Amino acid sequence: MRAEEMFKNYTKMKQEMTVLEFKIRDFERIRKEDVIESMNFSKPQGERVQESMVSDKTGRVAAYYRRVADRLDDEYFDELFRRYLYLKDEIDFFGFLTTQLSGRLPEFVRDMVMEQMDWNGLMEKYSISYSTVGRYRKKAAREMDQMYEFRDDVEMKYILS
Repeated sequence: MRAEEMFKNYTKMKQEMTVLEFKIRDFERIRKEDVIESMNFSKPQGERVQESMVSDKTGRVAAYYRRVADRLDDEYFDELFRRYLYLKDEIDFFGFLTTQLSGRLPEFVRDMVMEQMDWNGLMEKYSISYSTVGRYRKKAAREMDQMYEFRDDVEMKYILS
């Protein structure tokens, strides 16, 4: 991810991360025991010639269902957690990068992105012109992109080693 993408998507990413955090914290699996018990020990409704409880085939289906349900629950939880970790890493790294910017840029980027201040608000707060807001934004993006490239290089070297 690059600086301009983060400038545009920061708020959406924070919202998604909050929703994922809630879903992970309150993750409830289907109580398989209840499903299997009902499949294994229920009597069919209506008339039947056979008086036995449930066939062997139903038991196998119930056991298969349990394996499938476990796998689906695990895959879903893993995907939620993987996405959450990705978003958290990107947001945390972006926050770190803002502290590494030169001059007034750390506070400027915090106001622009994290506080969602519009250009008029930035012009007023920093007593700068419209074009200077654009220059600050571009300068911050350039500095951050250099640090993103450095991070990517470090990760690539680690992967290839």
